[in-house]
Amino acid sequence: MGRIVAVVTLDDEKVGGGAPIFVAGTPEEQQQTAFKLEKILDAAAHDLQNGTFIIVDHSSGA
Repeated sequence: MGRIVAVVTLDDEKVGGGAPIFVAGTPEEQQQTAFKLEKILDAAAHDLQNGTFIIVDHSSGA
């Protein structure tokens, strides 16, 4: 099981919780931010197809 370490969204009113939330102005900015966080955090970006990406740490210690 993984752990959500970040959320990248186009609409901050649709998300909440304990992970950091990054709000993008365009779908292109959202995708760029998600993929940069994926590399920086050594995690996986998952597109939920509803205007939100979640960045998930799938490492064994998570």
